[in-house]
Amino acid sequence: MGAGAILWAVNRSNDISAERQLRTTEASIRAAVQELAQQQEMVAIWDDAVVELSKRSLDLKWVDANFGIWLNKTFGQDEIYILDERNEPLVATVGPNRVPAQEYERVRASVSDLIAGIRGIPNSLHHAHVIDPARASYLKTGHAIHDAHLLELNGRPAAVSVMKIIPESEDVPYPHGREFLLLGIRFLDGSFITQLSEQNLIDGLRFSNTDTPQLGEVSVPVKSDVGHLIGYFIWNPDLPGDRVLRSVGPVMAAAAAMILLLLGALVRRLRQSTRTLEKTVLELKASEAQAHHLAFHDVLTGLPNRALFEDRLNHTIARMRDGERVAVMMLDLDRFKHVNDTLGHHAGDSLIQEFAARLSKLVKGEVIITRLGGDEFAIVQTLTSGTDAPQALCERILAASTQPYNVLGNQIFVSASIGLVLAPDAGLDRIDLLRKADIALYRAKGEGRNCYRLFTPEMDETISASRVIEEDLRAALATGEGLEVAYQPQISQGGSVVGVEALARWRHPTRGYIQPSQFIPVAEQTGLIVPLGEWILRQACHASRRWPDLFVSVNLSPVQFRSNNFASRLISIVRECGGHPHRIELEVTEGVLLEEDARTTDALRKLRESGFRIALDDFGTGYSSLGYLHRFEVDKIKIDRSFTQSLGEGGKAATVIRAIVALGHAMSITVTAEGVETETQRNFLDTAGCNEMQGFLFSKAVPEEQIMRLLSRSSSDKAQHYVNTMSVTSIG
Repeated sequence: MGAGAILWAVNRSNDISAERQLRTTEASIRAAVQELAQQQEMVAIWDDAVVELSKRSLDLKWVDANFGIWLNKTFGQDEIYILDERNEPLVATVGPNRVPAQEYERVRASVSDLIAGIRGIPNSLHHAHVIDPARASYLKTGHAIHDAHLLELNGRPAAVSVMKIIPESEDVPYPHGREFLLLGIRFLDGSFITQLSEQNLIDGLRFSNTDTPQLGEVSVPVKSDVGHLIGYFIWNPDLPGDRVLRSVGPVMAAAAAMILLLLGALVRRLRQSTRTLEKTVLELKASEAQAHHLAFHDVLTGLPNRALFEDRLNHTIARMRDGERVAVMMLDLDRFKHVNDTLGHHAGDSLIQEFAARLSKLVKGEVIITRLGGDEFAIVQTLTSGTDAPQALCERILAASTQPYNVLGNQIFVSASIGLVLAPDAGLDRIDLLRKADIALYRAKGEGRNCYRLFTPEMDETISASRVIEEDLRAALATGEGLEVAYQPQISQGGSVVGVEALARWRHPTRGYIQPSQFIPVAEQTGLIVPLGEWILRQACHASRRWPDLFVSVNLSPVQFRSNNFASRLISIVRECGGHPHRIELEVTEGVLLEEDARTTDALRKLRESGFRIALDDFGTGYSSLGYLHRFEVDKIKIDRSFTQSLGEGGKAATVIRAIVALGHAMSITVTAEGVETETQRNFLDTAGCNEMQGFLFSKAVPEEQIMRLLSRSSSDKAQHYVNTMSVTSIG
């Protein structure tokens, strides 16, 4: 009776679990259709989209960055098409690449009814009694107008959504009834299966055109929204009842065994001494094996540690035959510290384990993977005939690293940087090879991360030169010898000097004038930008006291924001120097805002509350958005010199400048143009309404005494109209 009751409970538990997974799978399939529509709404209801697509010359790079390739990389959409008013394709994206628009013909017939429906033409998809209303997906919230369904495309199940591309603002005109359409497709038999399987712990999930589950598998039919059977999802259901049976069975067997053990108690007692001795020997052997393993393997990932790695690298180099080469790679994860800081060290450990598992799946042949510590890994690959090139392995690692990680219930996106060195090309000494691989890794991180770099002798020379500059700059900061500040005036529309931009200069006692482009990057890489920035701020405060009618602003490096108590330190320096925050304006680059780190946000808020003004430098060269201007309450935007100097050379510089000026005026933000060198540029900027200008046309960066003479001459020529703007760039 007990065994019968247990078997009944086991079967019932298995049935309930299978039903739950069946409901989860069906719900996930339907949810994919709705999610596709929600993803489209992020870019289809957008002023910029209507403006860009309406241009006579389509900017394909902009379209890739904001539509096709972006939707693929961000949400995994498989195919994206933008259709014109005649429902003809303008741009087609398949996977991560833009393809010829003719690729649309593969799906045109399958989606024609969906396109007709969104245009308001009756079609079979919406004919009465064809689609179950519960299975159709219509969305008309706010401005969004779209239609989405589960359809069959070329024999594959696919979530398909089409949405009208219209502006968010009523001020942007667009062709009513002839809007551009955004068509998105997500196949449910590709990466969707993998994602569904991982998120819901469904083992062996696959798609099949026929209902052919194997022993122990279950299947669910996949039907399109017009009722056509597309195929079946098949998987191995989770059977908790079987696990319970495996747990209870040994207990029952143990109970029976106890009876036999009691009967054999006398025999066991006689043999107890022998078994105890055997157990002790086995434990000693196990402890020895465990100690040996721990001495040469990483506890977290199980990979070889640094000690074993160095030993194997030495042996690999020693065993090299003629014609063979050895590739040494140094890897680390980009933004790993951010994961630890925001989610905790448990999340960091989980991320490291997942990344190690991905590396192990990628490699084959004579390849050694090692965790050196933290987020640092190393790989040694022996290159023989028929072995993939190490560059190919680097590409596979980069592709695998950028896939999302599910860590403690959070989806995390990170990337990897790789430094690669080849032996014997770069030498045969283990320590030197590791040093050169580390230099190449450093170059990869410095050139944008999420890439690999092969070591070249030039990298070693660059590191040596940077080390010399670092040592000399550190000495100059300690003594102040050679460091100077030059000031470049800013001019208002009326011709008055309204501010100066202070630029860092360094006159080396033996090597003469050193360009800021040489020592500023070294200062940022080594952390010396923090004391250098504070030194420039002190000079700016002294200057603001001598020029009470002008505002002085200091350009801040992203590195400075990472220092502890950064905002409090700046406020303290200004007070110590007798300056006033209301006469100091802080310039930040877009890189500071892009990170949107909590420390950065808090620092900018605290600085602004203390009276400092915030200016956004080099505006228009990156991915600046209205969101930054709103969230960070920017007081000034500075048009990058590249636009100013392109005036009169054709292109879109004039249009961009007018747009930036209009944006600034609409948001009550001061607009300054940099790099003004000709009267033609000045006249255009003045006509466009630019509030301030600076450049060689007015003056180059000059010492403080010349600024005083310039102010005196300006005051004698005309009345000065000082506005609350002035830029002091502390990092050149």
